[in-house]
Amino acid sequence: MDTVWDKEFIMAVWNVIQHTELGASAATVTHGSISGSYDHLYGIISCRSDQSAYTNSIMVQFNNDTGGNYGFTDIQSANNTPSAYSQDGATQIGYPNVPAASALADTFGVIEYWIPHYSNTANFKPCFFKAAAPNVSTTASQAAMKFTGAIWESTAAITEIDFTLNGGHDYVQYSTFTLYGINGAG
Repeated sequence: MDTVWDKEFIMAVWNVIQHTELGASAATVTHGSISGSYDHLYGIISCRSDQSAYTNSIMVQFNNDTGGNYGFTDIQSANNTPSAYSQDGATQIGYPNVPAASALADTFGVIEYWIPHYSNTANFKPCFFKAAAPNVSTTASQAAMKFTGAIWESTAAITEIDFTLNGGHDYVQYSTFTLYGINGAG
């Protein structure tokens, strides 16, 4: 009779590759020198923009690729108003939202993302972003959610991820960016 002790259990192992907490404002945050030794990448960001608006958008590039090699589709709901946007041949993955300077004070947005099989050199790199920008106005009753499906049309292994803000604005102090490498996930 088999028991649980006779079974081999495989658990996913989450390895912190890099964690950055900004001590001052910054225009770009980079996760660089990413080893190809993991199965997948997962990241979580807590940030705010200094732009004079309610929200700003994060822009993502891989391996310093500024060519038109990105495609993405966004689905968003803000204050019960859904919308969608799609772009192919883009120079970056765009538009996961974060609160900006005109949003309710002291609120940070959260973005989580997955990049499966990031080191595979046979295929393009699909990825998925989920973003929540709470309190996108000066009241606590409004929020925005955005889901972004994207692809980097390159067979190169991802070794660097760069995060900037739309319009060249800065991330504010205390914004955090954490990248995990996942192993044993099936």
